[in-house]
Amino acid sequence: MNAPAAPAGPVPAEEALDHDKLYAARLYAVRVRPYLATALFALRVVPSRSVPTMGVDRHWRMYVSPAFVDRTPLRELAGVWVHEVAHLLRDHHGRGDRLARDLGLDGEADRHRMNIAGDFEINDDVYGDGLPRPAGALRPEMLELAPGLLMEDYVRAVRITPSSPGMAWLDCGSGADGLARAWELGPDGADGLTPQEHAAVVYRVAQGIKGRPGSAPAAWERWAEEVCHPPQPWRELLGAALGAAVAAGTGGAHTYRRPSRRATALPGAVLPGLRRTPPRVAVVIDTSGSVSDAELGSALLEVAALARALGGRRDLVSVIACDAAAHSAQRLCDGAGVPLLGGGGTDLRAGFARALRLNPRPDVLVVLTDGQTPWPEDAPSCRTVVGLFPRPPAHDDEDGSDGEDDYLPRPPEWARVVEIG
Repeated sequence: MNAPAAPAGPVPAEEALDHDKLYAARLYAVRVRPYLATALFALRVVPSRSVPTMGVDRHWRMYVSPAFVDRTPLRELAGVWVHEVAHLLRDHHGRGDRLARDLGLDGEADRHRMNIAGDFEINDDVYGDGLPRPAGALRPEMLELAPGLLMEDYVRAVRITPSSPGMAWLDCGSGADGLARAWELGPDGADGLTPQEHAAVVYRVAQGIKGRPGSAPAAWERWAEEVCHPPQPWRELLGAALGAAVAAGTGGAHTYRRPSRRATALPGAVLPGLRRTPPRVAVVIDTSGSVSDAELGSALLEVAALARALGGRRDLVSVIACDAAAHSAQRLCDGAGVPLLGGGGTDLRAGFARALRLNPRPDVLVVLTDGQTPWPEDAPSCRTVVGLFPRPPAHDDEDGSDGEDDYLPRPPEWARVVEIG
């Protein structure tokens, strides 16, 4: 990441920031988006002649152009407040860093694409309901992309061409893509939030949304649910399994974007480096009648966390609902909700068989179940992790035998098992 340069000099008197107008716009934003109030008041304002309009850094400073404030109507300014704080709440800076690391997208043009992709993600519910949409607001429809997807989905499709000049000026700061700007104060500058303060703001906003269901758009409610969902120790185990699958050699591609370290042995020659392909994951979710709706909701949250562990590569994750029969496999990148069909008896062997017929075949198989199912006799051809929903100990029958011995939560030895919840 580029080191931030010293900030621009003081703003001349004739360009002084109109704080009254700017803060009136914030109050209006709080009025129409009350669930974001904590985050809006947490932003620290920094006047700057260098920022094109308004932008944020990862330390929760918002840099504001005095000229932009002067020429922008108050309600549109309120929309910019909401837009910028949405970048920070959605962790676009952290997600941008992960995309840069996992996909080798670390140039300025690549980060600019992430900024655009982040705008596509948040602009679907920023405007309307009291906040007018500015003429230059970016929407995925501009590039003939489907709405309602995530930054990670859009960044692969975004291309800056001569036919898209309206996107070239965009600059929402490092808070939108992770790349420090010359006009930012950097980690040692004044008035930034610490990581602990940042986390507290995010959690308070999420708690406020969860405390008043229906007060925020569906995308914000899903975000709040993920933020408030307590960390699960099984995710560390799954992360280890994913890492082991990569280390075992799940394939890769040579690229000149990351030259080989062995090129030093051949002066004058540029050798391509090998970039590992992230593992493909199949998730089988037990949808039988013995699994509660709350546990199914927890399973979907774990699927979302798994996609984040893959650097947002939702196209690498397939979900199969299974009770006594396996239902259709659903790719997360399809943009539709995952249908959890079922409610009958349980035989996850059908789910195993369906997952192993996927093309391409998965590198890791994740099974989320209460364990009351028959299991395959032979180990699958890929690494398997079983997440068990907790159940009370089984009671023996009067004759000393267990009446449901075949359906006790006893996964086979070839599976790595951890309890969820």
